[in-house]
Amino acid sequence: MKGLKRITFDQQVMGGKPCIRGMRVTVGMIVGMIASGHSHADILTLYPYLERQDLDEALAYAAWRVEEIDVPFAAA
Repeated sequence: MKGLKRITFDQQVMGGKPCIRGMRVTVGMIVGMIASGHSHADILTLYPYLERQDLDEALAYAAWRVEEIDVPFAAA
């Protein structure tokens, strides 16, 4: 997805999962915390090295990823 500068992918960090700025904080972790009822303020208190924009981009990336369509290949 173009325009996201805070979501990174590196096989050496969390097995290549989408992470926040190269840290060991995955998009899935952020989305999971929000889904379980944590507010942005809660998350930023628990992880003071994160920024509000990190959370916004994690949600934007997750929303984009959900809308992606997987097209199966026809069997030969």
